[in-house]
Amino acid sequence: MAKRKIFDTAIQPETAVLVGIILPDEREEKEQEYLEELAFLVDTAGGVVKNIFTQKLTHPDRATFVGTGKLDEIKSYVAAEEIDIVVFDDELSPSQLRNIEKALGVKILDRSNLILDIFARRAKSAQAKTQVELAQLQYLLPRLTRMWTHLERQRGGIGMRGPGESQIESDRRMILNKISLLKERLKSIDRQNETQRKNRGQLIRVALVGYTNVGKSTIMNMISKSDVFAENKLFATLDTTVRKVVIDNLPFLLSDTVGFIRKLPHHLVECFKSTLDEVREADILIHVVDISHSSFEDHIRAVNETLKDLGALDKPTITVFNKIDAYQPVPEPKPGEDAAEQVEPMTLADFKSSWMARHNSPAVFISATDRTNIEEFRRLLYDTVVEIHTTRYPYDNLLY
Repeated sequence: MAKRKIFDTAIQPETAVLVGIILPDEREEKEQEYLEELAFLVDTAGGVVKNIFTQKLTHPDRATFVGTGKLDEIKSYVAAEEIDIVVFDDELSPSQLRNIEKALGVKILDRSNLILDIFARRAKSAQAKTQVELAQLQYLLPRLTRMWTHLERQRGGIGMRGPGESQIESDRRMILNKISLLKERLKSIDRQNETQRKNRGQLIRVALVGYTNVGKSTIMNMISKSDVFAENKLFATLDTTVRKVVIDNLPFLLSDTVGFIRKLPHHLVECFKSTLDEVREADILIHVVDISHSSFEDHIRAVNETLKDLGALDKPTITVFNKIDAYQPVPEPKPGEDAAEQVEPMTLADFKSSWMARHNSPAVFISATDRTNIEEFRRLLYDTVVEIHTTRYPYDNLLY
């Protein structure tokens, strides 16, 4: 009896290689961090990273981003390993995108396009979907020419236009009209949200901010006892979630916002500024930091730069250093020694007396998953809300 063939019908994840360049003013370690973050983005989008290519350049090549030799090296690897996608760590120009795609013969994405793809998958509300679609169209508009290279232009005298060019112009008009409609739709949604915010009465507003994947949604669930979606992926939360929280009979509003990231596409920031109205209108910010990440100081700077752009950097802020259970202190070798001795894990007292506490006051150190030092965090949050509430509504002082 012949054996039956068994076919694997499961959808296989797309394989990818990453490409980045190291500029003269950048350290290799810094570019490595960017590429690790890019790999996490690929993983979030459902892909599998097979290899990483880097090249030291004084500036990106205007035609192919990397040099022709490096491009040939990538081409050989892509062909040999049957790679599906090549992802570049910086935004590519339309001409670079066209040239690279022609040379490699596979799908090409840049960091902006990848982030847009993740946002499109994650968007749930009408506002988030509209914002993502608007950002996608703004990204697509200058790249229309690449989509019509298969259409030949007619050769002829002045005024003779080929079908490719006329089709591009038609599509450009359609996209511009769609962008206009989406902007009007966002204005309407913003007006509705503004009305909702006005109807929330006299409650103090607290907003969670921070780099993506630092644990904001986990803290939201812990403080508000709600069930906000949270997972170990970038941009798990796109839509702003607002919950009413009560600590010791003191009610206030707590909102969870979209996470920030380095090298975030400018048009995406512009589109999502309306989502961040909760940040601009908040009375208190809770800046959540993943202290276990090796680049948490860069993350703090990236978040502060975005808050500055939003005009919210000067708001009362509590810095919450999360994931202290996973923090690994970096040992320093002694003079004349090649390697440093193993450093003992930091205690809560060590954290409180560290430079992190001194430079980010008021600060609190917690582990949201292990619920370490949560009561101190709740007390600090309560005291901060009370201080603003009693200043704004002095007749309520006797209540607290």
